Amino acid sequence: MPTTVRSPRGEAPPATTIHPTAIVDPAAELGQGVTIGPWALIGPGCVVGDGSTIAARATLERNVTLGRGVQVGIGSILGGDPQDLKYKGEETRVAVGDATIIREYVTINRGTTHSWVTSVGRNGFLMTYAHLAHDCQVGDGVVIANGTQLAGHVQVADKATISGLCALHQFVRVGAYSFIGGCSRVSQDVPPYCKTVGNPVKLFGLNSVGLQRAGMDESAIRELKRAFRFIFKSDLTVTQALERASEELSLIPEVQHLLRFIGESPRGIGF
Repeated sequence: MPTTVRSPRGEAPPATTIHPTAIVDPAAELGQGVTIGPWALIGPGCVVGDGSTIAARATLERNVTLGRGVQVGIGSILGGDPQDLKYKGEETRVAVGDATIIREYVTINRGTTHSWVTSVGRNGFLMTYAHLAHDCQVGDGVVIANGTQLAGHVQVADKATISGLCALHQFVRVGAYSFIGGCSRVSQDVPPYCKTVGNPVKLFGLNSVGLQRAGMDESAIRELKRAFRFIFKSDLTVTQALERASEELSLIPEVQHLLRFIGESPRGIGF
């Protein structure tokens, strides 16, 4: 029978259940109502938030912090050493926000001394066989589909969606509310609010459906469409387009964010 551990806090706290075949390091911290499945491994320095579930054969290797209500699927490995030749055993970590779902066989490596942490925000959904390399920073509400691979230092902003079997080059930035189609090779930054797909990736307009589903105001979507045409559908250089857009568009926060993202892109947009 599973071992049941009750927290001393409160009169009737939710029970934490640990399967007898699971191994939990004495230095790990488990919240209330946590479920640890068969043959799961919870290593040193790990903190598992209230109501989280660690499925069968999943591993939190070391220095992994999970928020409340996180689900870790069968066979997933979080907190493995970064696959970086410069790594020399430093105490880096992984952090996952509340209510994020991590499905089967996902791997998330710890950070390096570049940032010290690989992080995933709240309410995310990482599907089967996704991989997040060292120092990736993934925002809130991000969806990463099956088999997609993020190299080191990739940044994915809030509410972005990355379809299956995509490959993202190291240091790439993926903007908020953007959409990347399946089997894409992404070697440069993906602007916020836009749709992209291909090998190499190409731009296919504004992510209008995604923005509508997210509840963005129609007037903001219209202004973003105007900005998109200025920057990507004119004969102007990017620098010229940004200057004209700044002068002629209504500089609502969404448009400002798009212009700033493109203007500050260290890898370039390249569409």
